[in-house]
Amino acid sequence: MRCPFCSFNEDKVIDSRTAKDSSVIRRRRECLSCNRRFNTFERVEINLPMIIKRDSSRVAYDRHKVESGIRKACEKRAVSQEQIEELLNELEQKLLEHGEKEVPVAVVGEHVMAALKNLDEVAYIRFASVYRQFKDISEFMQELQGLLKQNSSHPPA
Repeated sequence: MRCPFCSFNEDKVIDSRTAKDSSVIRRRRECLSCNRRFNTFERVEINLPMIIKRDSSRVAYDRHKVESGIRKACEKRAVSQEQIEELLNELEQKLLEHGEKEVPVAVVGEHVMAALKNLDEVAYIRFASVYRQFKDISEFMQELQGLLKQNSSHPPA
């Protein structure tokens, strides 16, 4: 591992711990040259399917890109990093269970929207407005009205 401070290529691992969901290992390292400490995170590399975009082009699934969109939707909302990580892990599990080598972007978008709808309705509307590319306020209002109808048919417990 290259030191982020001095770029030296040798270090020693001081501590290793698994994350809460056991999918990530956090390693505390110390550079053997400058003696500064830093963290690294190891995740099992899984071959997720290629994503078929709306224009029919294919791109590799990018966790960071999906996470960025979710973070923007959840900005200034009561959604924790752990909840976002859980949502991403569930999405990747669904993509693996899908069993295909290529998956339409709609599968990703719809899963994220469904998860956000249960997590935070404002984040859901924010994400949906970008994902569904609302052309005008009437499309936005239709989505809000659908959400309001759903909430009125399921009053809070």
